[in-house]
Amino acid sequence: MADKLTKIDIITSKARLDELKEALNEIGIAGMTVTNVLGCGIQKGHKEYYRGLTMDINLLPKVKVEVVVCEVPVELVVETARKVLHTGEMGDGKIFIYNVENVIRISTGDEGRAALQYNTRS
Repeated sequence: MADKLTKIDIITSKARLDELKEALNEIGIAGMTVTNVLGCGIQKGHKEYYRGLTMDINLLPKVKVEVVVCEVPVELVVETARKVLHTGEMGDGKIFIYNVENVIRISTGDEGRAALQYNTRS
């Protein structure tokens, strides 16, 4: 398998998900996994009041968008996500980039780049 596979995880607020999905689709990202997650960073959560008592909410709701790319340049995905998600405020999110050893499509046995293609077979 000569083609380099890269996984990109983007963690951001739920409010920005639709705009991010549209922007990724425009640059050729055809598949992604989206998960609702809880997390905290510099923000350290916030305080809420319940029945007159103060409660610290340390984990904030976020979404995690996972994509694996081979043909679309990693830099293009990162720059697209940054443009869409950047407000300059805490909570814009994080982007994590990983090398992927292999991808296997279970239904066909295709591996690597072929496993990421969405061609229909006769």
